[in-house]
Order: sequence, then structure tokens, then C-alpha cells
Amino acid sequence: MLDLTREKAEQIMRAGTWLANMTEPFRTELLRNARLQRFAPDQVIYRYGDPTGGMYGLVTGSLTINSAPPDAVPRLIHLGIPGAWTGEGPFLTGQPRRIELRTLGDCWMMHVPLDALEQMTTRDPNVLRAVGLNTVFTVDALIRIVHDLQKRSVGRRIASVLQRAGWLGDVPIPLSQSELGVMANASRQQVNMAMRRFAAAGWVDYTYRSVTVTNPHALGQFSEGDGTE
Repeated sequence: MLDLTREKAEQIMRAGTWLANMTEPFRTELLRNARLQRFAPDQVIYRYGDPTGGMYGLVTGSLTINSAPPDAVPRLIHLGIPGAWTGEGPFLTGQPRRIELRTLGDCWMMHVPLDALEQMTTRDPNVLRAVGLNTVFTVDALIRIVHDLQKRSVGRRIASVLQRAGWLGDVPIPLSQSELGVMANASRQQVNMAMRRFAAAGWVDYTYRSVTVTNPHALGQFSEGDGTE
């Protein structure tokens, strides 16, 4: 991670879902305004209610996305994926942050300040629509999370969380069994039983603090199965 170059960072971000769907002039202009920043493990990038700010794109590493209604404590709902962006809400609405971002380990991120986004919009009003598309992709991810949480089977909910986290690629997912339980609405004991079952089937390798998905296809088939199991 220490030898990450600006060129490599831009290559990763260009391949992400949002920028891959943008025009080349927009990609170039956004990345020209982006600052490459490094964050330490367990560092809060921003919290719910923080003042307005710009967008962040995850280049390498992993981070948690934590959220809840205003009167509740934020809880882990999703993991950041390299190439993905978030934080456009204040730019689109002028309102404070609505979620919390926290790093799991060392992270490199791209940060586009709010004033840079506003200047881009002054030059080209279509920037608003382009940034809005990233919100649509975020909503797609949230719909998937709700769909997974509506599964009656605890085992399938846990498998669904692992499958979503597997979007990180063929690397260990740095989550404890307790954290997986929060994401899957399951107890730690239920997660431990599921991990043993998935490992015996050859779908995952796991330790107390991490899980590696070794057979995402089989895990995905199981997570989308019918019935209670």
C-alpha cells in the first residue's frame, strides 16, 4: 500500500461502477480535482451530522459504512468496495452527513472537496445528474441489503452478507463474527455455526477476525435458495 502511485489510484477508480458509466471528460475532471489521502486503521472519516463536505472514493483497503435513524446509534450495514464513491449527499442537498464512514485497516482514498464539485457544476450543470447517478447505485446496494435481511433463514442471511462482502475480491474480509452478526441480524453463536458449516462445505476459510470466501458461486446459490433451508 505504501507504493501506491497516483496513476494506479486513478486506474482503480476509473474501473469502479460509477466512473465506468461516466463520460471521459467527467472522469478526467473529477480525478483532476481529487486528492489522494491515506487513513489509519479505525479512523473516522466523517460521522452522522458532520458539516457538509465532499465525496470520497475508496482506492485500497476496507472501511465500514454505519447508519441508523437520527435517534439511534449508527450500526454497521455495509462495507466499502474499492472503486466505489460516497459522500455526495451534502453536495446534492446542502445538508449535513447522514452516515458514518470508518476505516477497518489502512486505506487510501480519493477526496473531491465540496467547493471543487460546486465549481464543476458551475461550468457544467450536467455534473448534478452525473453525481446523482452515484446515489442511484447506492440505492441499488441498499435494496440488496433490505432484500437479504428479509430472508427468513439465518444461514442464508449470513451467506448473503458474506457474498456482498466478497465484492472486495479474493481477500480476507476483516470482520469479526460479532460484526457479521450485526450485518445479518444474527447472534454470534448463529454466525459461528454458519461459519463451521460453510467451511466444511468448502465455501469459506475463517478465523475469529476475518473470513475469506473461497467458493462465491456456491455461497451465492445457497444464499438465494428457497425455503428456510
